[in-house]
Amino acid sequence: MIPFFPRQIANRAIIVYLAALIVTNVYYLNYAMRVGYIALGITWVLGFFLLTSSMSISWKGIKNKTYVEYLFLLAVFLRLIWVVFSYYYYQKETGTPFEFGAADSLGYHGEAEWLSGETWHFIIDYYFGAGAIGISDSGYPLYLTVLYKLFGSKVIIPRIIKAFLSAFTCVLIYKVSSRTFGDQTGRIAGLMAALMPNLIIYCGYHLKETEMIFLAVAFLERLDYLVRNRKYSLSTILVPSLLAGSLFLFRTVLGATAVFTFATTVLFSSAPTMKRNARRAALIGWGILCIITFSGGAIVNELEGYWLERETQASNKRLERTLRGNQWAQYATGTVMAPMAFFLPFATMVDVDQQYGQQEKSGGNYVRNFMGFFALLGIYEAFRRKKWRDFTMIGSFAIAYLGIVSLSGFNNSERFLLPGLPGLIMIWSYGVSTLREKTYRLLTPWCILVFLMEFAWAYFKLGSRGLF
Repeated sequence: MIPFFPRQIANRAIIVYLAALIVTNVYYLNYAMRVGYIALGITWVLGFFLLTSSMSISWKGIKNKTYVEYLFLLAVFLRLIWVVFSYYYYQKETGTPFEFGAADSLGYHGEAEWLSGETWHFIIDYYFGAGAIGISDSGYPLYLTVLYKLFGSKVIIPRIIKAFLSAFTCVLIYKVSSRTFGDQTGRIAGLMAALMPNLIIYCGYHLKETEMIFLAVAFLERLDYLVRNRKYSLSTILVPSLLAGSLFLFRTVLGATAVFTFATTVLFSSAPTMKRNARRAALIGWGILCIITFSGGAIVNELEGYWLERETQASNKRLERTLRGNQWAQYATGTVMAPMAFFLPFATMVDVDQQYGQQEKSGGNYVRNFMGFFALLGIYEAFRRKKWRDFTMIGSFAIAYLGIVSLSGFNNSERFLLPGLPGLIMIWSYGVSTLREKTYRLLTPWCILVFLMEFAWAYFKLGSRGLF
């Protein structure tokens, strides 16, 4: 097992990124990205690969407690810097502390600002009363309402809290990975999470993704603790169940994925504590009880509606993009996109349709594209080494969620793919740690493929709009 992220791989990733960035922007010079976004992308890519490599080596020998402290401080530091920088940058560029083309974030802020002046009886009835439309998007504005009631409607406060929640998420990723794959592999995963550009960027948005990811990873950590714990108590069973239930308040399919992960982990986990049939049966019984509870209410109706409408939704989404000028969007079907879920979304390296948010996250999306090799390798090695049962919880969550999204109309939407990222990071770390001479040779053709991916995506974005 390789206990660190090799510098040779980091150097290759950086070279491929710079080559793709230069060739794409020179070839499509009329649509080249702004210098600021180019510099930002280079900073994200250099920071992720070089720091992951150097820190995974220099922190390799420190004690676990010290590592956790360093990891948390590093993650908080990077996120707070971005929160403050992005706040004033957006204020200068857009006139508000919200990102370019802000839609949902302004809606969440406005709704919470309004409800913070209402009574709790009104708020509860608004979200969960007879006239409520659904619960799948009620969690975040309700959370914001609580913060606004406590601190006033100051945009910066929730974002500072996001920085700490996201940093704690990195610690949880380390804990889950280290229990599953070993401590050194867990340390690689923790560092990758702390340095992952997309997770940092979302701390500066007024969107629900940071909180949603925190709840999802907290659920995985508590579920992992549950199946490994020799003694059950009400809290050890209730906490992961409540965390899974809370995800339905943010995104219905994410809550459904959590329930699926709970059942799959209990059935197939190789943890020594799960070898007693009575324990497994007890947890299965609890899971069935939870499903029965959910099945009587609005949650199952939303799930059923989402499933029945998935093909129509995907078709309408492609039609909408086509009508807006994206002529080739009609070919982005679930069949085409599903196999690519492990390394989507592609990095945007051209300036088109004022998609500044995509350019802002270009470096982070490139990291996902390049590291997709290690996601595929991690899954392959788990089966080759007959350790797939150890892989059950992490794999079932990431694969199930990404699979659902790939069948929808949001299969290349960075925001909708984001909740699957923590699972992918853990799989990446395992793929890196299991690298062998035979599999390392496959990295060269993958580098070529990634370069072609980035150039082809620029061609697709421009060509589908009839710009050449």
